[in-house]
Amino acid sequence: MNVTVNGEERKFEKGMTLEQIMSELGVAGKVMAAAVNMQVVKKEEWESFSPKEGDRIELLHFVGGG
Repeated sequence: MNVTVNGEERKFEKGMTLEQIMSELGVAGKVMAAAVNMQVVKKEEWESFSPKEGDRIELLHFVGGG
């Protein structure tokens, strides 16, 4: 399936969960918030939520700085 992750077109296996997508991208432990099509997906739903073809996924993490 084709989805957009943080503005970049990406291809993943159909049926992958949000958590599996994060793992494949290497950001699983860094993501603090996720939204699909501008709707926040709660962290406890990441392992069961499967995006669909054409969805827009935003993965957010916090960066410290001064």
